[in-house]
Amino acid sequence: MADKPSDIATLSFEKALAELEQIVRSLEGGNVPLEESITLFGRGEQLKAHCDKLLKVAEAKVDKIRLDAEGKPASLEPLPEA
Repeated sequence: MADKPSDIATLSFEKALAELEQIVRSLEGGNVPLEESITLFGRGEQLKAHCDKLLKVAEAKVDKIRLDAEGKPASLEPLPEA
């Protein structure tokens, strides 16, 4: 697991989701001391927010695809950088 919250911004969706799933398993297991549980929960919240952001960006990209009369992609409209 990564050590710094600031590194979350550099994680891909897949890596952030995998780490979030590991945190959930650890917390659900009930064998984590209280202080560590609080720290893990906070990181989990940050990972969830990061995943949500990445999903919204992906959805916006999909929404920008323009289809022609045959239903094939006709053009892509570039999105502004986030």
